[in-house]
Amino acid sequence: MSDSILKKLESTREMMIRSGIEHGFSNIETIRLSKKLDHLLNIYQLQNVDKMNDYNFTMENVKH
Repeated sequence: MSDSILKKLESTREMMIRSGIEHGFSNIETIRLSKKLDHLLNIYQLQNVDKMNDYNFTMENVKH
């Protein structure tokens, strides 16, 4: 599932950058894509929070 989110993230990021260059960063389409990218990033982060917690716990054990 996170592979498809990553593909959507990359695609949306590219479209947002292209829109910003062509139409300006305050353009309604650029802003829409920016909000979509934020939403996708939130989904990705929520899907991976357990992985990050496991990693952080493991790193804490290594330090001691």
